[in-house]
Amino acid sequence: MSRRRQQEQATDLSSDEGSFASFDDDGVVSSETDDDFPTKRKDAAFLDEKDSDEEDLERFVLGNKETFREQLFRDDFLPSVTDSKALVKASGEDAAGQEHVADSLLFMIDTTGDETAAVVAATEAPTEETPAWEDSDDERLTVSLATATRLRKLRNTEAEDQVSGTEYARRLRQQYLRLYPQPEWANGAASKRRRRRSSAASYDSSSGSDMEVDSDGENMDSPLPLDTFLRDANSFSAAADADGNPTKRRKLRPETIDIQRTRDIPDTHKAGVSSLAFHPRHPILLSTSVSSIMHLHRIDPSAHPTPNPLLTSVQVKRTDLRRAAFVGPAGDDIVFAGRRRYFHRWNLSSGLVQKVAKIQGHQNEMRSMERFRASPCGRYLALAASDKKGGGMLNIVNVGSMQWIAQARVDGRGGVSDLAWWSDGNGLTIAGKDGQVTEWSMASRRTVGMWRDEGSIGGTVLALGGRNGPAELGGDRWVAVGSTSGVLNVYDRNELVARPQKKKTEQLEQGPGTATGTVEVRKLPEPARRFEHLTTAISVATFSPDGQLLAFGSIHKKDAMRLVHLPTCTVYRNWPTEQTPLGRITAVAFSAGSDVLAVGNDVGKVRLWEIRS
Repeated sequence: MSRRRQQEQATDLSSDEGSFASFDDDGVVSSETDDDFPTKRKDAAFLDEKDSDEEDLERFVLGNKETFREQLFRDDFLPSVTDSKALVKASGEDAAGQEHVADSLLFMIDTTGDETAAVVAATEAPTEETPAWEDSDDERLTVSLATATRLRKLRNTEAEDQVSGTEYARRLRQQYLRLYPQPEWANGAASKRRRRRSSAASYDSSSGSDMEVDSDGENMDSPLPLDTFLRDANSFSAAADADGNPTKRRKLRPETIDIQRTRDIPDTHKAGVSSLAFHPRHPILLSTSVSSIMHLHRIDPSAHPTPNPLLTSVQVKRTDLRRAAFVGPAGDDIVFAGRRRYFHRWNLSSGLVQKVAKIQGHQNEMRSMERFRASPCGRYLALAASDKKGGGMLNIVNVGSMQWIAQARVDGRGGVSDLAWWSDGNGLTIAGKDGQVTEWSMASRRTVGMWRDEGSIGGTVLALGGRNGPAELGGDRWVAVGSTSGVLNVYDRNELVARPQKKKTEQLEQGPGTATGTVEVRKLPEPARRFEHLTTAISVATFSPDGQLLAFGSIHKKDAMRLVHLPTCTVYRNWPTEQTPLGRITAVAFSAGSDVLAVGNDVGKVRLWEIRS
């Protein structure tokens, strides 16, 4: 029907009384009379009526005018994934005007995996390389490392001074991690190796129990065998490179040293530390005191929860432990003794403790066995006799059988002050209390040379160290002799020996130290360096295993210690400082790798320093 025709019909209908016409959206004409209109209105009213369930559903889905705006901005209102993506897109296109929208409506996590659109989180967790806070002013800040005494340790070179604020913060962070290494749990890596280790092999400070050893050698509870942790070569082996070879230590520079304090030994002795010794192959520290307690600690500053944990401790009844040392190049045994007529040998593999009560034929001379020295080769044990007889005596026993095999006698007044084995174990250097020094050979069983310490009025300590020394005297390069006046003289043993003119073939046939004619020692040698830094008697002196360092100190004055660089024989000026917590030093020891320095004091504490370069 055409549009015009529809309008004509509408005109005709409108002229009729009691009727009306209207057009719908499609242009269709609908007509109703006055009689039909009330009925239609009635039916429409009936259809508009809603029951309670429908009203509740409509209010829940669509809301009403009063609560629509309140429901729209509720925090728990969660739109669908599609709506959220559209909202994020819209907020990205027009960020202005969205300040009133809650954060939960602007960001989402897409877990569908089917759509290509990705929603980036507003913030990301900071990584280890990215600091949580960055200050733009750090780059414009300049810090002087040379003017402040406490900041000099942060320098890479001695000439370095000015650094930026960012570099200063980075070096402070590195210094903190050196003192307090980040624990393994913070790195997210579980320590499977420690979980595999049995509880009997590892003792920390809280759970370790002291094992008692009877000084009579009878009815004693033998310490647990330590073979369980010594067999774990991976956890106690030295550092290695990528190819599995042990890392080579670089040469140290003179005058200044890069030394950093690390975590101290957690267990404190009840009395002064009498001796310290590192295991020759594993990072294990042995410490004793006159309180009859002996500790074995594993050197691991990053161990959790206790750094440098206690492996085991031994209490020797009625014995004030004065000295203890590992015996042999493998360190399988520990010999310890006090001011008694006996000493003990403890086998670490089996846990067996053997008591040596006397030396057959020489028991009257040995009223105390605290002054002993074990040879580096592990074959011999030298004990200073108590009976002076005008000079001094040393009794040599075989470590395997604990039987007497030789005796060394020295001339002079006062007896023996200290002694040290040659590095090859074929002889000893013995210092007398009157300043006389004797070179004694195990091969010939006799004295091969005697010389006098320059200016000494009373010898106290003696130490051998270094390499590439005279083969006739064991191969040690340096010998240090301390005196009661506080002066320490260091001699070059290559200058100590005056070799006679002889054929080379004859020297090879005789070998080192086989006869008195092979060695001629100067009577009054000139020291390579005299150290007069201390004013009280020298009580400790020791060389590092690599021969680059010499540490000496005195117990009679607080913080009286110096560190010497070899072969330049110069004292380090940057360590120790006035703030270095040393105390009254009673014992000093270097680790087998010469990278850790242990210092014991008179209050029973053992402090550790890491030697870096």
